[in-house]
Amino acid sequence: MSVAPPVLARMVIYAKDIKKVATFYKRTLSLLVLEEEPGFVIVGDVDLEIAVVKMPEALANEVHISVPPRVREETPMKFSFLVEDLDRVRSAATAAGGGAKPIAAAWQWRGQLHLDGHDPEGNVVQFRKRDA
Repeated sequence: MSVAPPVLARMVIYAKDIKKVATFYKRTLSLLVLEEEPGFVIVGDVDLEIAVVKMPEALANEVHISVPPRVREETPMKFSFLVEDLDRVRSAATAAGGGAKPIAAAWQWRGQLHLDGHDPEGNVVQFRKRDA
């Protein structure tokens, strides 16, 4: 087991397909693979780590992931990430099995342009870009 350096934020996502979900966050957020074991993949940088952990078998058997995934908007949480380029993120999200709404659906709030999307298992995610 490795010793992790302290980071500003760490989040955990339980997933059926840990490699696919980790690849989504790696590509959309330009992160590195920091650690990988059979039951988890950690992607991140100096400020953020995302641990994608294999869902327990009993729960995984009850969860069906459609293609394209059904966006699970009923969750009370939505993670929001600051990015440099929303067009690049939209392309990366789609290429990695997730998606993002059209740029026309983005909205301004607190000096940033916000755009909702989802990962390959339908978890809602938001991408933000600073106003120019």
